[in-house]
Amino acid sequence: MTTETETESLKRVFGLTTLVIYGVGDILGAGIYAVVGKIAGVSGSWVWASFLIAMLVAALTALSYAELGSRLPKSGGVAYFIHEAFRTNWLSMLVGWLMFCTCLVSMATLSIAFAGYLNAFAPMIPTWAIVLALFAGLTFVNFRGMEESSALNIFCTTLEVSGLLIVILVSTAFLLGGGVVPAASNPAVNAAPAGWVAVLQGAALAFYAFIGFEDIVNVAEEVKDPEKNVPRAILMALSIAGVIYILVSWLATQVLSPAELSASKAPLLEVVRRAQPAFPEVIFAVIALFAVLNTALLNFVTASRLLYGMSREGLLPAWLNKLHPQRRTPYRTFLVIVPIVIVLALSGTLQFLAGTTATLIMAMFCLVNVSLLIIKRREPRNQGFQVPWLVPALALVSNLILIAFAEESSHILALAFTAIGLVLIWIHGAIESSPRSQG
Repeated sequence: MTTETETESLKRVFGLTTLVIYGVGDILGAGIYAVVGKIAGVSGSWVWASFLIAMLVAALTALSYAELGSRLPKSGGVAYFIHEAFRTNWLSMLVGWLMFCTCLVSMATLSIAFAGYLNAFAPMIPTWAIVLALFAGLTFVNFRGMEESSALNIFCTTLEVSGLLIVILVSTAFLLGGGVVPAASNPAVNAAPAGWVAVLQGAALAFYAFIGFEDIVNVAEEVKDPEKNVPRAILMALSIAGVIYILVSWLATQVLSPAELSASKAPLLEVVRRAQPAFPEVIFAVIALFAVLNTALLNFVTASRLLYGMSREGLLPAWLNKLHPQRRTPYRTFLVIVPIVIVLALSGTLQFLAGTTATLIMAMFCLVNVSLLIIKRREPRNQGFQVPWLVPALALVSNLILIAFAEESSHILALAFTAIGLVLIWIHGAIESSPRSQG
């Protein structure tokens, strides 16, 4: 009996250490490489405070995820939690749709960041050409199929972290050596904060860099002792990433002025250039490009599988749920994803797209916190990891506050995606309840 149960279950391969590495890799990704300059343009020399506030808001929701992951240690993540709380199919479908939209906007954001770092060495290549070439390459790789493994994740994490460690080391050496930003280009580096409004606006954008900790619950069925290790891994991974972000962002504003960071298309590369001119720029550029490319590919894979899954559920045309006969990849979904992402990338700015991604994910986090409040009231317990009801309540309020401080244009695009999802769900429901369908 035990053997049969184990055979039908996913193999539990993640211990606490490997799960923390998995989480750190998911969070660090390309976010800090992409948005640190734009955040400096919003909150000035207080960019580190924006990252700190974003981390605290993320930590509150992480605590909610930790209890939900302990209560419901199954794959499925946010959609599963929300379905367990509300027990309504349409809301779970909407969450799946918003996750898909989040992947699309994030891919567009990353493509602009990729073009920025590449243009640092090849300024003659137009952004549109880089975006088209990038998505052509990502489409080819996704079509061929990819195998994910813990070893590959550790390698990617090591490479991405190494880039941030280079920034920390060369910036620290610059400051210890008496380096200062030239006064002519540094009018704001020691200025008073622009105000809490600016810091909170920066925090709403900085939240983009913390996306990823929620993915830890998606592998809960593959974790040893998930009731203990999932909560610990979420909090440890978020803490490690947060400390790195705050340190990198603070050091960056000591090496370059906020205005210089904001104007740069490759902000962390500019920091390395100023702090240590002798450091081989190509090494850091390759690391940054790889970090952005890897995160964009993972978003592409997730988006194609979400679209494929929605098609299989009848939410989208059945034409999309066909797999390639040899590669067994959902290749038809690429024909929908790639044109949308290219239009977003070529028509939006990095700050606008990153803000929209953060707004979408924070809206889903609001639903997660409400779900925990419902589940805690419905099914109280005295064992396992749990937090006071005040934690998800504060997490809900703090997420709503950051959403309110995001750019208005980000709100508009997020609402547009939500409206499209609701229309698709309504059409799906109408088809399901039609006499022809029932017959």
